[in-house]
Amino acid sequence: MTPPGATEGALLVLPRERERALLWLLALTQFTIIMDFMIMMPLGPQIMSAFVIGPAAFATAVSAYSWCAGLSGLFAATYIDRFDRKKLLLVVYVLFALSNLACALAPSFLLLQAARAFAGLTAGVLGSIVMAVLSDVIPQSRRGAATGIVMTSFSLAAVFGVPVGILLGAHFGWESPFYLLAALSALIWIAALRLVPTLTGHLRKQAPALAQVLPNLFALVRNPPYVRAFLLTSMVMGASMVVIPFMSPVLVANHGVLPAQLSWIYMAGGMATFFTARVIGRLSDRFGAVRVFRAIALFSILPLMFVTHLPALPLWTMIVLFPLLMISMSGRFIPLQALMTTVAKPAERGAFLSVNSAVQSLGTGLGAWWGGMMLSSGTDGEILGYGANGWVAAGVTLGAVIWIGQVRRPARGGRSPVGDPATTQ
Repeated sequence: MTPPGATEGALLVLPRERERALLWLLALTQFTIIMDFMIMMPLGPQIMSAFVIGPAAFATAVSAYSWCAGLSGLFAATYIDRFDRKKLLLVVYVLFALSNLACALAPSFLLLQAARAFAGLTAGVLGSIVMAVLSDVIPQSRRGAATGIVMTSFSLAAVFGVPVGILLGAHFGWESPFYLLAALSALIWIAALRLVPTLTGHLRKQAPALAQVLPNLFALVRNPPYVRAFLLTSMVMGASMVVIPFMSPVLVANHGVLPAQLSWIYMAGGMATFFTARVIGRLSDRFGAVRVFRAIALFSILPLMFVTHLPALPLWTMIVLFPLLMISMSGRFIPLQALMTTVAKPAERGAFLSVNSAVQSLGTGLGAWWGGMMLSSGTDGEILGYGANGWVAAGVTLGAVIWIGQVRRPARGGRSPVGDPATTQ
């Protein structure tokens, strides 16, 4: 048996107590990243009013964050495997906290866009570092469940982060959630300084010279199995972001929901996903990431179509039904992320996850931009065209359900589908 703290290949084996503490720290780190991104959506009505902009302009602020996150994640693929994961995490997280402070202090929409772009630059790298740390300390047989714990950050952001941010924004201005994020990031950074171990196992193999980095990166993004995985990621993210950023503006403009009432809707959805995320992670380990993804993605089409074709309903019905959308949208990312940690060879895992994080952000930006371009404002202030967004999201989701069968990972003796992780060790 390998003793705690020793390395097993590139894997660092930790005591179970510290491993669990580390996973929850990674979840909190992801919590701030996700809240930073998610809070823009329910704050949409207030930001659009404060800066006198429409849905298309608001979509550019969301897209700027996502595209910069994608580019920074792609650039990170050239250096993420050249440094101790802990040191890289600490440095980038400081920049992330400063970016949120810059968002809070932005006096104009143009400067807000610039601050959001800066936030995206840091968030794109952080997301890939978090998944690389997870992959370096969790055995493959338990990676789905571990991913489920880290992905509860989505639920935490929806249950606590976004509702608190909405209430702060409604009472103290749209800037206040970003001040909160800067303060939380500082506290989590202190905890990371103590809890994250030094992770240098991936450095045992000498890193290539800088002159070889870009050619190696180009070779990685041209690798057909990796390209298939990247396409799947972009499809899933694009399908989601055609719809999600505009839910809050539509609810406020078309259905008379007050900005402060959005907190109850997000809280109900977040509470539901908090309990389902870990269950879905365990199901992915048991039945395979592909099967679980397909089941959840197919189910997600129903709440997607409901939200984008929402009839006149009282607030309590939206609070009851919204969790179905949250469960399905967050739930399909858990098997997807678990699947992505198995696609690359260990020596290329950090670079692959960085590129995949970049593709995820670029797909997010493309989806948000595309969704915004499909919407328009009516003479009475209503947002028009949201139903068409739902049909686009449903079509791309169906494409992802079919395409995931093409995503494979390297295995001894050849390549095999990742339908059941336990079959290809």
